[in-house]
Amino acid sequence: MTKAQKVQEIIEILDRLYPEVPIPLDHTDSYTLLVAVLLSAQCTDERVNQITPLLFARADNPFDMIKLSIDEIREIIRPCGLSPKKSSAIWHLSDILINEYQGEVPQNMEALEALPGVGHKTASVVMSQAFGVPAFPVDTHIHRLMYRWGLSNGKNVEQTERDAKRLFPKERWNDLHLQIIFYGREYCPARGFSLEKCEITRNYGRRSFIQEIQKEAERKAKKSKKI
Repeated sequence: MTKAQKVQEIIEILDRLYPEVPIPLDHTDSYTLLVAVLLSAQCTDERVNQITPLLFARADNPFDMIKLSIDEIREIIRPCGLSPKKSSAIWHLSDILINEYQGEVPQNMEALEALPGVGHKTASVVMSQAFGVPAFPVDTHIHRLMYRWGLSNGKNVEQTERDAKRLFPKERWNDLHLQIIFYGREYCPARGFSLEKCEITRNYGRRSFIQEIQKEAERKAKKSKKI
């Protein structure tokens, strides 16, 4: 099987499992999405969705956000973790949006990445999910699965993103990056991985990874017999 054939079959499985791909972070516009994605760093989407209604009830636009102090923002978002850095970033990026972009979120990767607290991944999510511009944000799930499936060497997320963009059709990037995240969470987690449960890895995965999993299962089986 060629890599192109493997990619196509992986896409077909993902489309079957996830025909619809809702955006996991609750938001109402590009600004609230930007803030939600920023908050999601080292925090679960579920936790972010619990906190953002409290924050957005006070300020769901940059003009209202800068009326709050950084300390007030920090107290609200504390459960998301990294609250000192995130609260400062939210306040200062809101100030920049007002002064440089008339309060609007720029539809430009370079401009987004220049905002406080906004890295390449966050900017990519906003471009794809808020503005519909093809992008392939790579999180830990995508990075892990692209390696397990033998589609990237796993050296770093930058290489994984390049490989994903090279292998997958551009018109599918925005859906596929969400489908892979959903699949990783449900069928191919970092911990508690089951080859039986993960159809894609079982059928199309990297041979060395599958062998490692099988050896680990054999070691556990032998250990349990001794006990």
